Amino acid sequence: MIASQEETPIFRALKKYVADSVLPFHVPGHKQGRGLPEFTQFVGQNVMNIDLTAVEGLDNICNPISTIKKAEELAAAAWGADYAHFLVNGTTSGIQTMIMSVCAPGDELILPRNAHKSATGGIILSGARPVYIEPDIDDYFGIAMGISVEKVVRALQQHPRAKAIFVINPTYYGVASPLADIVRVAHAHGVAVIVDEAHGAHLRFHPALPQSGAEAGADIIATSVHKLGGSLTQSSLLLVNEGFVDPKRVKTVLNLTQTTSPSYILLASLDVARKQLATRGYQLVDRTLQLASWIRQQLSEVPGITLLDETVLNDEGSMALDPIKILVNTRELGISGHELERYLRVHYNIQAELSDLYNTLFLVTIGDDEQTVQTLVDALKAVSKEREQCNIVKYPTYLPELPELVLSPKEAFYSETRLVSIDKAEGEISAEMVMAYPPGIPLICPGERFTREIIDYINILKKEQLNLQGTEDLTVTKIKVVKNPAQISLPQESFARVVG
Repeated sequence: MIASQEETPIFRALKKYVADSVLPFHVPGHKQGRGLPEFTQFVGQNVMNIDLTAVEGLDNICNPISTIKKAEELAAAAWGADYAHFLVNGTTSGIQTMIMSVCAPGDELILPRNAHKSATGGIILSGARPVYIEPDIDDYFGIAMGISVEKVVRALQQHPRAKAIFVINPTYYGVASPLADIVRVAHAHGVAVIVDEAHGAHLRFHPALPQSGAEAGADIIATSVHKLGGSLTQSSLLLVNEGFVDPKRVKTVLNLTQTTSPSYILLASLDVARKQLATRGYQLVDRTLQLASWIRQQLSEVPGITLLDETVLNDEGSMALDPIKILVNTRELGISGHELERYLRVHYNIQAELSDLYNTLFLVTIGDDEQTVQTLVDALKAVSKEREQCNIVKYPTYLPELPELVLSPKEAFYSETRLVSIDKAEGEISAEMVMAYPPGIPLICPGERFTREIIDYINILKKEQLNLQGTEDLTVTKIKVVKNPAQISLPQESFARVVG
């Protein structure tokens, strides 16, 4: 029988261990802070007291039978899934586990091109072959949106042996695809649906938000409770529904990648965040929605600022929008999103969630109040007044065309490579990813051929000083490419993609 959502099994067990004044002769070596006094003084004794390991009464994350098992059962019930697994390696480990649970080497995985870099990592680890769906693109904001049912159907028709469909719900920018319809179509074809819900841990708890993956009937969902659900950074959940996936297989794969020494501080934060959302989630999220609505109303008439709102939605790939994500476009002020992010940090001590060439993203969460949102609105209004309305678009609002996929990501990643200048990489096959982080969406992945358009776009991002990642050369001046691609013989028809 599942315990009450008011309970916190892990947190309770940790507090009992501390109250019992147990003398530890086990790891971690700081022995509840005594061996690290400077750090303990800053973070507090209670934090160090519960930085424990898998001892009597605290269960074991690899094979939970008591405390952790009860907490995971409560989480599964709260999010509406058959099973839940606590993650302390972030949602990255969850996404990689999802892919490795459904795909063996050579299997095809259908996924949108704007998937996070962790999906590419999962493809490399599993040996799967990606079939990319090109998402809708909003030309004004210059961002990838959702994927349509029509494109999913086309992908399934062209790749009938695909093992799974990967869906982002919602995207980093808050756009949700018609997930329930995609699940229905996929299941009709006997294909599993795996969902990256890193930015949707809160969706389950308010009807005004896009539908959650579990509610839509998805088979495996990885969700970052730390992003918008209140737990500590790096703590996430992997939710599993029986039917199209084997829960035992999922757990087996998870145990391959997840640490055997989890942070009980992170586990406890998941436990308490779950309790809070399960018992007061509607009220907390409702309050957050009210604050976000007020911000949108205040900024709607500010000169030079355009917000991503429901006018961008359609009946195809972009069905819903999470309104707590405030995406501010400043094209008409003649400044890039990255410039706005830096300006707010330097002059107003405000840190945005992310910025790109055209936009700056601000998250309103259960941790905000009237004062914090007022400060943000006042700063954005001030920036508008400080800038002349010049209607300048510094760079064209396009995303590069999808590059040709020549080799599988795994083959390219493990191939013999050489370094070339990024400016001379046109026509070469990349052995690395290149992405701006955040949001962590690759511009090119291992196995794909460089185009001049992609190279020019990377140089624009470098000029704007965006944080580029994925390459061994931290300056992204040189790039690793496949040395002898002709010697790798692979069936090219396996690398077709769905475009349009």
